[in-house]
Amino acid sequence: MNGLPEVKGAAVANVELRHLRALAAIGDEGTITDAAIALGISQPALSRTLDQLERRLGTRLVERTTRRLALTEAGTRLWEHAHRILNQLDDALAEATTRPRPLRVAFAWAALGRHTVPLLRAWREQHPDTPVQVLSHDDPEAALRRGEADAAFLRTKPAADTGLAVLALVREARLAAVHDGHPLAGRDGVRLADLADQPVVLCATAATTGADLWPTARRPYTFAVPGVAEWLTAIATGEAVGVTAEGTGHSHPHPGIRYLPLTDADPVTVYLVRPRTPTHPATEAFLAQAVRSTEQGSAADTRQTWTSPPGAASAGEGGSGPARGGKPWREWPESRI
Repeated sequence: MNGLPEVKGAAVANVELRHLRALAAIGDEGTITDAAIALGISQPALSRTLDQLERRLGTRLVERTTRRLALTEAGTRLWEHAHRILNQLDDALAEATTRPRPLRVAFAWAALGRHTVPLLRAWREQHPDTPVQVLSHDDPEAALRRGEADAAFLRTKPAADTGLAVLALVREARLAAVHDGHPLAGRDGVRLADLADQPVVLCATAATTGADLWPTARRPYTFAVPGVAEWLTAIATGEAVGVTAEGTGHSHPHPGIRYLPLTDADPVTVYLVRPRTPTHPATEAFLAQAVRSTEQGSAADTRQTWTSPPGAASAGEGGSGPARGGKPWREWPESRI
């Protein structure tokens, strides 16, 4: 169907690291020309390597026309696996010759909110030989799948078939963000209806809010900006208002912005996510420290539930998960971390 010969098991076994590096570069760079430059080889050599990989697998990985290049569905899956395999190999080689690498924790823009600094300080005191590298990433979930991060803080729950273990760690109240001269700025709190007649700016890389937060008949005009700096600027200059999670107020205070409690909107769950097979020996200890830090920071406001198995119900969904005023979370069996 795809014009490639059927593959036997021995041919698949002949896939080499150079094939994976070629596909990883093509997916990253978007063109054969740029991928060849990144790898330091000629375009014809890279094209031959890609052709050889597709023939050995018996499936098309890249759709190529005179105008565009795009990974197929199979190519996208293998591209993510290739990144993870290559990163794990690089880690193993580095560990054999130097000290183990840091534990990499990714986030989009607010990490763990007010719990971030206490968590990292406690980790540094208790695990001085295992540094944590905190990485701001446009797509932390993709970074996990590609092996570029060992854990991530997310405010949207990954799908059940992503190969990720998900811990609903804490729930944050939603906040409205308005400029300091806005008519609402002096209030102690606002409702969704107070914002419905104003433009609402969304952050494309870390949105926890959309127009569907409002009733259908009262949905505001929304527009997206690329990142947190643009989001803050749009609000501070009075171009729009914003809605965000509580963590933003702690991580991104701004002299021209007032954050106000949004009294009639559901809270946002913060998830701590990792690959089901940990990619760093300290991952489990870091997860346990995150639980302790959030419990110490809000003893009666936090409850956590693992939802690692595919299709398992999330205690952070549907109002039955971590909630303000909920009971403190009980310890889980070590094997489930």
